[in-house]
Amino acid sequence: MAAPKVAVVGAGVIGLSTALCITEMCPSCSVTVLSDQFSPNTTSDVAAGMLIPHTYPGTPIHVQKQWFKETFAYLFAISNSPEASEAGIHLVSGWQVFKNTPEEELPFWSDVVLGFRPMSEAELQKFPQHRFGQAFTTLKCDCPPYLLWLEKRLKATGVQMYTRKVADLWELHSEYNVIVNCAGIGAHQLVGDEKLFPVRGQVLKVHAPWVKNFIRDGDGLTYIYPGIHRVTLGGTREKESWSLSPDPGTTKDIFDRCCSLEPSLRGAQDIKVKVGLRPSRRCVRLQREVLSQGGVKFPVVHNYGHGAGGFSVQMGTAKEAARLVGECIAALPGSSSRAKL
Repeated sequence: MAAPKVAVVGAGVIGLSTALCITEMCPSCSVTVLSDQFSPNTTSDVAAGMLIPHTYPGTPIHVQKQWFKETFAYLFAISNSPEASEAGIHLVSGWQVFKNTPEEELPFWSDVVLGFRPMSEAELQKFPQHRFGQAFTTLKCDCPPYLLWLEKRLKATGVQMYTRKVADLWELHSEYNVIVNCAGIGAHQLVGDEKLFPVRGQVLKVHAPWVKNFIRDGDGLTYIYPGIHRVTLGGTREKESWSLSPDPGTTKDIFDRCCSLEPSLRGAQDIKVKVGLRPSRRCVRLQREVLSQGGVKFPVVHNYGHGAGGFSVQMGTAKEAARLVGECIAALPGSSSRAKL
């Protein structure tokens, strides 16, 4: 049969990573990315891109850890290459601080990041409101540079990209053999997933080049993440809010909270406000499904619902989605698939 045609719906970090893994694991495929928005207008462009995992209550911890390990190893290799600057990937050291000692002093990901250790008494003096802390080095992806780098890599392998609003997966069945749904919050409408809900995040992107270390409050609400050009200050977690309009009161609250952790931020310049809707579920939806209509069967792979943790598990879930695509291709009528499963 002719080269199987695969369409990836969605061009955020999950869609682009998944498309890249499909080209690597199923080289005989023709891959197309379809999305109504590309960088710099995706939810991923608002994200800070820090590799600090978010926990999914509905997913086994060993699976989450594997996703994180694979993603960390992949991005660490890029950070150690001549492409690091163009890809916007760099190592950043810092602190996660707690007002009270957490029940879990060693998170499941502590041996994946670099140099994880309890903070010393001397370090804790920087945070008089906090009684316990953890110090470590992790990776940060600066967006949009990282998304643009992924797009460039995809185009170099022959992947086509089209701006297109997909309202129903069935509209693609005459053009493609397999569909990969990486629509993020768009999957709520696209496939009617009632388990998917938005968690609104408002962040500030500021110019404060003297801030070199990340600082994250243990509750995950207040954070300071230095990038190559700008520092991301956050944030909010507003469940079921669909509003993309910045709220001035929230902007002041975020700024004040971050300044209480790092007083020097009072001198930050050029404050830009961004809002994104995290596509949240109890667990990432990562599965094969065969749609059926009037005797026609149509294979779909879902990879969405990463919430606040998309950047931390992007490559782990993308590899699993690519493996599922390989299974779909092998099951196509007349397939002589040689996908590297």
